[in-house]
Amino acid sequence: MSYTERLKNVSVLGAAGKMGSGILLLTALEMAEISMKPENKGTSFVLNAVDVSNEALVGLMKYIRNQVLKAAEKKVVQLRTIYADRADLIENSEIINQYIDDVMLLIRPSTNMEVTYNSTLIFEAIKEDPDLKAKIFSQINENNSYHPWFFTNTSSIPISELDKKAGLNGRVLGVHFYNPPAVQKLVEIIKAETTLPELNEFAVQFSKNLRKTIVPSHDFAGFIGNGHFMRDALYGISEAEKLNKEFSFAESVFMINKISQDYLIRPMGIFQLIDYVGIDVCSYIMSVMNPYLTDEDLHSNLLDKLLEIGVKGGQNSDGSQKDGFLKYEKGKPVAIYDINLKSYIDIASLQGNCDSKLGELPASIKPWKAVVGKPMDEYYKSYFTELKGMKTMGTEIAVNYFMRSKAISEKLVADKVAFSNEDVNTVLKTGFFHAYGPINDFMN
Repeated sequence: MSYTERLKNVSVLGAAGKMGSGILLLTALEMAEISMKPENKGTSFVLNAVDVSNEALVGLMKYIRNQVLKAAEKKVVQLRTIYADRADLIENSEIINQYIDDVMLLIRPSTNMEVTYNSTLIFEAIKEDPDLKAKIFSQINENNSYHPWFFTNTSSIPISELDKKAGLNGRVLGVHFYNPPAVQKLVEIIKAETTLPELNEFAVQFSKNLRKTIVPSHDFAGFIGNGHFMRDALYGISEAEKLNKEFSFAESVFMINKISQDYLIRPMGIFQLIDYVGIDVCSYIMSVMNPYLTDEDLHSNLLDKLLEIGVKGGQNSDGSQKDGFLKYEKGKPVAIYDINLKSYIDIASLQGNCDSKLGELPASIKPWKAVVGKPMDEYYKSYFTELKGMKTMGTEIAVNYFMRSKAISEKLVADKVAFSNEDVNTVLKTGFFHAYGPINDFMN
């Protein structure tokens, strides 16, 4: 079956979710591109958007239409060529509207799993639950005579486990888009030992057509992205717990969040990143990864306590940030949750004392926005040399945090989770928007 034939009937599971909606959008645009080629005129293409809620699917279709409009406006010159044989389409607005209609006609929203039984390719972006994923895969596989391929967006579950549980005989591949898929450039591709090579070949071509940056990962729980993030998060939590012996809980969280953002020149602090992903999601990912680890325990009692209280973080349906370790107003942190007081403490009331205890930042510090995406290795060497030479509380914690991140990353390569140092650096720079890769010689 050719690349085009494989895309004639596709289903996206969990299509109305944050990840599923992005995957659906990207797939719809790729299918439209193919369907509009002269050799495919008149060929039927179907993209099933499958989710459990009709209401959510209505919202999904509005989102897709708006995003397709934006995509069309950016490539109106190309669309004029595609619709060159349409004498009735003259104005740009007419061409754009026709393109939107053509893309939307590909998509069939449904709450019925039965629509997947005619698909040759299944994208899955449902809850990170191995048993649920395997159950659904098995159901589709047993009722679908086309021997479909399954591309799972899992960020932590071993692909070999899903293959074995669902009885897919190698027809499953990890295709981990990063959030949000329509914007994020990174795709982690995870092939189990049993995965048929043609799935990997197709996924690479598909991702390249979407102009994604592709990083392969070995089939080990957590892969590269969560392999680093979960351990990095636990380290940040443990450092805050150490500070909590001398400072209040809110002060401790504030200081580690500031160090992991400002001192390490990252886009956000570790506690803000945990909030962004979701405290509940992070806790669950750790529980998924933990059974596969023999030399460490990925678990946090602190996360358990927060979840018991109902502090979860994560995103609202409109994309705004829910309160977690930090409280947010218009997307910006304004308070820190104190687990002992069970209330949020305004950052303004504790920042002065915390900054005084941490000490001065290095004089050569540059904000993340000023350096991200630029070749700045010489600057980083100079900056981190200065950081290492300072003996304030803040810089000493930052140096240890920096070295821990590097050790986590090097172990991912040593344990053969990542294929190379560069793959780890690419994941952190592209998927997490770090300004520099964690495996470097900046403090040598």
